[in-house]
Amino acid sequence: TETPQPRARALLNPPNDGITALTYIAPTLLASSSWDGCVRIHDTKSLENKAVQATQVPLLSLAANHRSNDQQSTATHLFLGSLDGSVKSFDIEQNIVSTLGGSASSSASSSSSHTEACSCIATTSNTNANYADGVLSAGWDCTLKSWDARTNNCNESVKLPGKAFSMDVRDNTVLVATSGRRICIYDVRQMNSSTCIVQLQDRESSLKYQTRTARLFPDGTGMAIGSIEGRVAIEYIDEAFSATQNKKKYAFKCHRSGDVIYPVNCIAFHPAYTTSFCTGGCDGGVVIWDAANKKRLSSLSKFPTSIAALAFNFDGTELAVASSYTFEEGERDHPRDEIFVRDILDSECRPKKKAY
Repeated sequence: TETPQPRARALLNPPNDGITALTYIAPTLLASSSWDGCVRIHDTKSLENKAVQATQVPLLSLAANHRSNDQQSTATHLFLGSLDGSVKSFDIEQNIVSTLGGSASSSASSSSSHTEACSCIATTSNTNANYADGVLSAGWDCTLKSWDARTNNCNESVKLPGKAFSMDVRDNTVLVATSGRRICIYDVRQMNSSTCIVQLQDRESSLKYQTRTARLFPDGTGMAIGSIEGRVAIEYIDEAFSATQNKKKYAFKCHRSGDVIYPVNCIAFHPAYTTSFCTGGCDGGVVIWDAANKKRLSSLSKFPTSIAALAFNFDGTELAVASSYTFEEGERDHPRDEIFVRDILDSECRPKKKAY
């Protein structure tokens, strides 16, 4: 007999407007950002809201600063990307929000916030031990900025080929997906020296439609890209080398119902089974896939509305899901914005051996 699916549990007192990002800051503590301008922290076991901090401006992106490689530690700060272009730091223990770049000692040219919305934010602290307080932000102003959270200063700003739609960081590798279907790869190994960001690649996505989300493999060798046209591409950074390993890029259809095609809004890789990843779509569906063996592993019961964000906890035994309408059909009545947490069974995410 099949093991019954675990039940998705709704967190109490969820955001009051569109949910934009989720990240675990401790094994059972989940942070969220929202268009209502608040950052929230929930306990995923009791489901209770432990903290709410208002910033007065819609928040589009969120990242935590886990120390070194200890993912079991509790983050001390959250970094927030805002609709007004500002990059904010939230000191969790002190419950204080400050704006990066506000230091009087920094020059206006390098320290200014994004001139348009800061759509993406990431930290290097959980991957790069040499630079534990690095923050990266990217925005609709077509710029990628690096910040030093210790000094509150912007170190460098580089031009992107288009508006930033998605960003991810693994070790020294930074992935930024922009408008125009561009995929940019950067190296931040020298982030604590005079040169911060080195561009390695600027290439076109293999998908024919606009990129909605992109995430690096946990080992940083490749990426999963989701588009507005219900499709995901698996691509490799060094395609020539990957070909010698019998790994070639491919794409597959997903989040479709008959003739209706839904955007793929978010992708999250499993932290333990590193070729397994889940996708969330505007159909309210969450599906777990095996990138290496090109297989669909499992799908969760449908959620009330579009999946706006996904996050695994540190060991991959729990998945947080933001069920939040993303306005792909314009202004209309829609279910309330909610965050669900669901236990993930080993059988739902363990890669299956290739059949030969």
